Amino acid sequence: MATPNLQQQVASILATADVKINGPDPWDLQVHDERFYKRILTEGTLGLGESYMDGWWDCESIDQFVFKVLRADLYKQAKLGWRSVLQLLLAKLLNLQRKGKAARNAQRHYDIGNKLYQLMLDKRMVYSCAYWKDANNLDRAQENKLDLICRKLRLQPDQRILDIGCGWGSFARFAAEKYGVEVVGVTVSKEQAALAQELCKGLPVEIRLQDYRDVNEAFDHVVSVGMVEHVGYRNHRTFMQTAARCLKDEGLFLLHTIGVNYSKVSADPFTDTYIFPNCLIPSIKQLGAAMEHIFMVEDWHNFGPYYDNTLMAWFGNFDSNWEQLQGEYGERFYRMWKYYLLSSAGSFRARNNQLWQLVLSKKGVVGGYEAVR
Repeated sequence: MATPNLQQQVASILATADVKINGPDPWDLQVHDERFYKRILTEGTLGLGESYMDGWWDCESIDQFVFKVLRADLYKQAKLGWRSVLQLLLAKLLNLQRKGKAARNAQRHYDIGNKLYQLMLDKRMVYSCAYWKDANNLDRAQENKLDLICRKLRLQPDQRILDIGCGWGSFARFAAEKYGVEVVGVTVSKEQAALAQELCKGLPVEIRLQDYRDVNEAFDHVVSVGMVEHVGYRNHRTFMQTAARCLKDEGLFLLHTIGVNYSKVSADPFTDTYIFPNCLIPSIKQLGAAMEHIFMVEDWHNFGPYYDNTLMAWFGNFDSNWEQLQGEYGERFYRMWKYYLLSSAGSFRARNNQLWQLVLSKKGVVGGYEAVR
């Protein structure tokens, strides 16, 4: 049993965000286990997520709950449990995204079954923020995003493009089909590589199971969509150097990444433990330092609010197709994945996270670069 004092402490904190314990609103928490109060006070965001996975509480609208607590800055008050402190220290002492380790990190998320992603994502299997301008469904919004990237890179037929972190080959396939270019895509996920090779069959697309640091050949343009979040702050400079090494002098590098408003060296404890091991969302300062004397910024586009729409669409697909997945994954996975998708949507809605597309050049575009939106 929780002491009344612990329950009152949690209730008082949540009240500043207009969230109640066992209240009537969809963003209110329905607590089923009294141990919840001590756990959230001692373990912070990790305890919050784990206790949801354990069924200790429910919420009709997790995305609204997270939106409200972030807008009220409650996460800044959260304590770090011993596991979170240990991970923070390891991130400061070790390179958690070094070669070999990077592949194992990716496999823990991307190699958990292609069927899950086929049922959750759009028809092209794009696992990054969609571009919802002039779109009313996920398929259209993702094609909008892929086309936006192609137009920003000024793709021309027969050009050769490097796709760092190619996923299931969605950009490579789109660019080859619509713009007549040749694409080399690299990923460290075996599951992604196998399906991408199948989906891109018959096109001028080569999918490699290869670490980005091992690529050493010239390309007209370079693109990286949702990859640098897995690189780690110790490797940002190497990432930029690799892209520059592979980019012809007059080429462009498009970097698509989630961004945060201040620099960190480790991820949210729940995300790090259960969703994206050893990931790190970069800040402007970290990216700027990494590209200094390497790249010039031609364009910086923030469409972070569109990730809210994207994540809610992914959850809708995941939830409606759960019957096809539950035999393989089980109820605890369902609660974990639901919490991941909906809490992420709430975070982007609260503007706690951003989504940036940067267009970079090595020497500057002569006459200037005209931004594409």
